[in-house]
Amino acid sequence: MGKTYKIEVDCANCAEKMQEAAKKTEGVADATVSFMTQKMKVEFDNGADEKTVMKQVLKACRKVEPDCEIAF
Repeated sequence: MGKTYKIEVDCANCAEKMQEAAKKTEGVADATVSFMTQKMKVEFDNGADEKTVMKQVLKACRKVEPDCEIAF
């Protein structure tokens, strides 16, 4: 199952780092962050709880950019 979220990211380099952080999050099968569109697409592992996983994704992304916001 995949879903697209609005994300606030300041630069392309940060977007790439956030993408890698999201991919390493438990429950995430794949993730893509686009600086140009300010969107994050997340593919979840089967059986993963979207809200729980996205809270962890946000936490991981805030290690890259502390003021990051993801609308979920």
